[in-house]
Amino acid sequence: MGTNGSTMLEPLRQGLPPVDPTAVSGSASCALPARYEAVRGARSFTRSTLSQWGLDERFDDVALVVSELVTNALRHALPDDARGTTGEPEALVRLHLMRWSTRLVCAVRDPSEDRPGGSFTPERTDENCDLESGRGLFLVDSYSDSWGWHPLAGRLTGKVVWALFMLQD
Repeated sequence: MGTNGSTMLEPLRQGLPPVDPTAVSGSASCALPARYEAVRGARSFTRSTLSQWGLDERFDDVALVVSELVTNALRHALPDDARGTTGEPEALVRLHLMRWSTRLVCAVRDPSEDRPGGSFTPERTDENCDLESGRGLFLVDSYSDSWGWHPLAGRLTGKVVWALFMLQD
C-alpha cells in the first residue's frame, strides 16, 4: 500500500487524528475535563466505541493504555490552575480513537510540550519500570504494539501521545 507509519501519524502533529481515506474505517474523539474522574469517562467512551466497531475483545488492553495515557496527561501535562475547573472553552485534553482494517490507534492530546514520562523511552524500559514517572508508560509499552508522541505544530501548543494496536484481519 505504500503508506508507512510515520506518514500515517503525521496529522497528529497538528492535533488531528491520522486519516488514510482509503483505509480508515472509523474514528471518534471526546473532550475530557481537567479532573481525575475523566479517566472513568475515557474508559466508558473507549468501551462504547470499541463495541460499535466490534472490537469488544480488545477492550481490556486498550482501556488500560487509554487510562494510563489520560492519567499521565491529567497528572503531568495540565497547568496547575486548570485542575478542577469546569466549562473551559476548549478542553485541554482530548482522546482520539481511530480504526483501520488492521490497526487501532488511541491518541491523547494535551497542552504540555514536555516529553511524556521524562527520561522514559521504549528502549529504556528496564531501568525505568520502577520509577513512578515511567511506570504508566511501561504499561503502555507492554500492552500496545508501539507508541510514541509528537509535538503539535502550527497554532496549537502541546503534544499528542499515541499507542498502536494491531488487529486481526
